Amino acid sequence: MSHLIELRQRLVYSILAFVVCMIAGWFTSGYVFEFLQEPLRAAFEGQSNRRMIYTAPTEAFFTYMKVAFFTAAFVAFPVVASQIWLFVAPGLYKHERSAFLPFLVATPFMFLLGAGFLYYFILPVALKFFIGFEVPAADGALPIQLEAKMSEYLSLVMTLILAFGISFEMPVLLSLLGKVGIVTSEGLAAKRRYAIVGMVAFAGVVTPPDVFSQISLAVPMYILYEATIWIVRGMEKAKARREAAEEEAEKAAETASTRAAPAASTTTAVPTLPETDFNLSRS
Repeated sequence: MSHLIELRQRLVYSILAFVVCMIAGWFTSGYVFEFLQEPLRAAFEGQSNRRMIYTAPTEAFFTYMKVAFFTAAFVAFPVVASQIWLFVAPGLYKHERSAFLPFLVATPFMFLLGAGFLYYFILPVALKFFIGFEVPAADGALPIQLEAKMSEYLSLVMTLILAFGISFEMPVLLSLLGKVGIVTSEGLAAKRRYAIVGMVAFAGVVTPPDVFSQISLAVPMYILYEATIWIVRGMEKAKARREAAEEEAEKAAETASTRAAPAASTTTAVPTLPETDFNLSRS
C-alpha cells in the first residue's frame, strides 16, 4: 500500500511540474517559435519580403499551443525523471543504483546533443536545399516561392528534433543492455549489416521523404553505433579485470584460511591429576 501512495505522490509532482511548465511555455511560446524559425530566417537572409503564413483562423493559436506543450515536455523532463528515479531507487541495491544513475544522466544530455546537431548543422543546410527549388519570374511563367505555414514548419522542425534526439539515445540504450549482459560487443559487430539496414529504415520513416534528410540522420546513427561497440567493449574489459581481481582476492583468502587451519587444529594437552581419596577416617 505504501508503494501506491509513493507512486501517487510522484505522479502528482510530475503532473504539477508539467502544468507549471506548460503555463510558462504559453507565455514564452512566441520567443521559442522565433528561436525555432531562426534557421529559416537565416536561409532567407537578404530577402526582406519573406514571411510566414497561416491559412486557418485557429492555426496560429494551436501552433503556439504546440510550442508550449513541447517546451513543457523539454523543461519538465528533469523533474519527471528525478521523480521516477526517487520512486525506483529505494528498490535497487547500491551497485545497481551506481550502475543505472550515469545512464539516467546521459539520457537528456544525448537528446540535447542530437537536437543541437540538427538545429545548428543539419537544418540550415536542409532549408537552403529546399529553398533552392524556387523558380524566379520569367517571361510567360509565374514565380514559384516558398511561403511556409506556421503549423507545417513547426511540425517539420519538431519531427526532426524528436528523430535526431531519439536516435542519439541509441548509445545509451545499447550501453545499458551491454552493462546488464544482454548484448555484447562481438554480437553488435556481427550484426552490423542488419543494424545499417535498420538505421536507414528508421531514418526513412521519421524524416521527410527526401534523400538528404535520411542520409543526414542515418550517417550519425551509424557513427554512434560504431562508438557504442567500443564503449561496450571497454565495459566488458573493465568487468573482466574486476572479476579477475575478485577471483584473485578469493584465492588469497582461501590460501590464508588453509594456512591457518593446521595451527588452529593443534591443541595443548592438559595434564590430569590422580584421584585422591578425601574421605578421612575418624579415629
